[in-house]
Amino acid sequence: METNLSFISLILEASLVVQIVMAILVLIIIVTCFLIIRKYLELRVIKKAADRFEDQFWSGKELNQLYEELGKQTNSNEGMEGIFQAGFKEFVRLRKHEEPRASMDVLEGAQRTMRISLAREIDKLETSLSFLATAGSISPYIGLFGTVVGIMNSFRALGAVQQATLAMVAPGIAEALIATAMGLMAAIPAVVAYNKYSHEVEQLINRYDTFVEEFSSILQRQ
Repeated sequence: METNLSFISLILEASLVVQIVMAILVLIIIVTCFLIIRKYLELRVIKKAADRFEDQFWSGKELNQLYEELGKQTNSNEGMEGIFQAGFKEFVRLRKHEEPRASMDVLEGAQRTMRISLAREIDKLETSLSFLATAGSISPYIGLFGTVVGIMNSFRALGAVQQATLAMVAPGIAEALIATAMGLMAAIPAVVAYNKYSHEVEQLINRYDTFVEEFSSILQRQ
């Protein structure tokens, strides 16, 4: 008897449990690819915006003028621009009521506002990273579960016959190996993307943190 070992036929003829495992892995692969592409585009936009703002900030413009220009732009309340706007707005508000408030309280209030804005930006940057880390960690185990079930089904089929042949064992083992391969297909891109984007996010956080310190020094001289 000729056994069809094509990729599609192995999936269609696999046991229900193995098919569920494969469906879960396919879903993980699709979501992972979507998040990888979206995160790449998102980080590219954020980096360009940070570069553009730093050029404006260090160009020698007056802080009031820069604040007014950013207020007229769309999406200027995010990233490094958002941290600047939050800090400078709070600084101006507190400075108007400086008496009897001490000058140091004005600076500390602006720094506190910038830290809150920075924390929000960090949360935005780290979006999707947890899913990539989870997918990279559990996908091989999900695939391994499908592999174990496929091999168990093969041995159960062998136990029901008197004479075992390779044609009886091959489909079960093949479908088990497909589950393993799909688990690796889901895990490898997720792990690579997580490591890459985690490094880029850490660099952006360091840039934001450095800007907060430098801007605080400028406000202190004000």
